[in-house]
Amino acid sequence: MRPDAPTSVAFALMASMLCGAFAVQAQTASAPYPDRAPLARYLTDPAAEATLARTAAPQSISADAEVLVLRPSGFEVAAQGTNGWACLVERSWNAAVDFPEFWNPKIRSPICFNPAAVRSVLPVVTFWAKRVMAGESKTQMAAQATTAFNSGQLPPLEPGAMSLMLSKEGYLTDDHPQFHPHIMFFEPLGEGQQWGANLPGSPLFAGDDKVNRMAIIPVPVPRWSDGTLDGTLNAHPAK
Repeated sequence: MRPDAPTSVAFALMASMLCGAFAVQAQTASAPYPDRAPLARYLTDPAAEATLARTAAPQSISADAEVLVLRPSGFEVAAQGTNGWACLVERSWNAAVDFPEFWNPKIRSPICFNPAAVRSVLPVVTFWAKRVMAGESKTQMAAQATTAFNSGQLPPLEPGAMSLMLSKEGYLTDDHPQFHPHIMFFEPLGEGQQWGANLPGSPLFAGDDKVNRMAIIPVPVPRWSDGTLDGTLNAHPAK
């Protein structure tokens, strides 16, 4: 990916704070989803959503994680956790505001946040969901996010914040409903350079989410959360 590639391309395959891509072509200029769908289309049966959320990580993590599900007022806790992790199913608006599928109601992206991300990334995810479900526009939400960061209502990013997206069962984008299992690392804006991301020949890329003040660095891994191999990565069984 080019270092100057637009954020919407960098996020196009991860649908999450984080909809990213490893090698994806940009969507057409005419957005396929110009407006939000009826809010009911973004909702799912809570029990089914909780089950889907846990598929983002191995049972050794997800079984003891807090689980959140999207309801008409935003994300709500469906199950208490004991290990500091939190799992949920992100929607299309957890991408950059210029993501062409920002309002795609089909997107369901299971993700589990580690404790550092629970404290500093999850509040951003729930902040946006609450405002989407309240009917606010992208412009309104982006302005409110800026105000919330400036006032300290939204916390600064913590070192070590990361997430697991290892589910076989998600729907990430129309072109790539299922994608590779991957880890996402959250860094301050511009810190992708410290990882060597976006440099010629580098295996890593980073996308800057300027509104949410973070760089997102996706790293593909060989196994899904159920332990099976992702054959498309030509992975070899662990010894």
